[in-house]
Amino acid sequence: MTYECVSNRRVGRPEKSPHSRWPSTACLCLVALFAIAPPALADKPRARDLGIPFNGTPGHNNAITDVVGVTVGFTTIIADLPQGKAVRTGVTAILPRGRDTLDHPVFAGLFSLNGNGEMTGSHWVEESGFLEGPVMLTNTHSVGVVRDATIAYRVKQGKPDASGYWWSLPVVAETWDGELNDINGFHITPEHVTQAIDSAHDGPVAEGNVGGGTGMVCHEFKCGTGTSSRTATVDDHAYTVGALVQANYGVRSELRVAGVPIGQFLKGDLPGRISKDNGSIIIVLATDAPLLPHQLKRLARRATMGLARNGSYSGNGSGDIFIAFSTANAEANQSTTVKSLTMLGNDQLDPLFLATADAVEEAIINAMIAAETMTGSDGYRAVAIDHQALRALLKRYGRLLPTKN
Repeated sequence: MTYECVSNRRVGRPEKSPHSRWPSTACLCLVALFAIAPPALADKPRARDLGIPFNGTPGHNNAITDVVGVTVGFTTIIADLPQGKAVRTGVTAILPRGRDTLDHPVFAGLFSLNGNGEMTGSHWVEESGFLEGPVMLTNTHSVGVVRDATIAYRVKQGKPDASGYWWSLPVVAETWDGELNDINGFHITPEHVTQAIDSAHDGPVAEGNVGGGTGMVCHEFKCGTGTSSRTATVDDHAYTVGALVQANYGVRSELRVAGVPIGQFLKGDLPGRISKDNGSIIIVLATDAPLLPHQLKRLARRATMGLARNGSYSGNGSGDIFIAFSTANAEANQSTTVKSLTMLGNDQLDPLFLATADAVEEAIINAMIAAETMTGSDGYRAVAIDHQALRALLKRYGRLLPTKN
C-alpha cells in the first residue's frame, strides 16, 4: 500500500509529475511498500494563460482568497492499493476569517439548484443566517468523518460558547469520486481534516487534482478544484467576489468554453461514465461587500448563471449546492447586545451578481485546465482536456486571446 498525502500543493496524475506554485508543506505519510516520487514544483497554466477570454476584472490572485481574510487549505491523498484499487481523494477547507473563523461567524446564505447531494449544517445556515466555522469539501462517503473531525478540531482549538458547550453544526459538502477513488474504503481520517484546516493560507490557491477535488471529473474530462475572483464597483466603492468550486458535473456534448461548443468537437477519450449529468458541483462564494443573509442567498443563486455558461443543465442526478458568505460586519455574531450593521441596498447588487456569474464561470474552467490525466481504481482513466486542441477551436471561432508565450 502506498499513500502520498500532500498539503496545499497541486497534485496530478500518478503517471505524470504534478506541479505546484509553492514549496510543499508537511506531509502525512502512512505505511508504504514502495515510494511514490515527490511532485515536481513548477507553474501550471490557468485558463487565462491559454488565451481563454473572460469578462470582468479579477483580483490580484484571481482566487477566492482575494477576499481579505479568506484562507484555503488542502489535504490530497494519492495511493495505490492491492487488487487494482486506488485512493484519489482529499479534503478542502475554506476559512472565512482565517484563524479567527471559529470565534467570529459570518453572514451566509445558500441555494440548492438540484439537491442530489449533501451539505451538512445547511439547515442552521438557512435558519440563523450565520456560517459558524469553515466550509469543508470532500467525497460523498467521507462527509461523516470530516464533519466529526471538524467538531473535534473546534473543541481542541476554540472556546466554548457562553453556555459552556462547544456546540457546532459544521458545513461539510461533497461530490462523488467513486470511479477514480476507492470511495468505500473510507481512507480519509481525522488527521487529514486537521491538516487541511491547519494548512489554510491566503494568496494563490492550488487547482485541479487537489484536496476534495482530487478524484473529480466534469464534462467527462478530468477536473477538480478551481477558483477565480472579480472586482465589482458599487457607488465608487470596489468590492471583491471570489468563487471556489469542486466540479464533478456535466456531459461532454454540452461543454462550452467562452461560448464555443467545445464538447461537440472534442469527443474522444470518454472515461466510460454513462453520458448523463449525474455528477455534482459545490460552489463556495465569498465577498467583502456588506450583505445580509437574504442578499447572500440571492448571490448564491447567481452562481447558477456561471455554471450554465459552461454547459450544465443540472440533471436529475446532479447535486448542485452553493453557499455564499460575507466577511463584512465582523462583530455581527450571535450575542445579547444590539448590533449596528451595514448593508447595500438591493438596487445596488447588480454588479455583485454579474461578478458572481463571471467568477464561477472562470473557476470551473480553471479547474478543468489545471487538472491532469488520472488513472484510478480498476483502471478507470479520466483524461485532461487537450490544451492545444482547445486553443485551436477557440481560434477557429475567433475567441482566442494573445498570450505571453
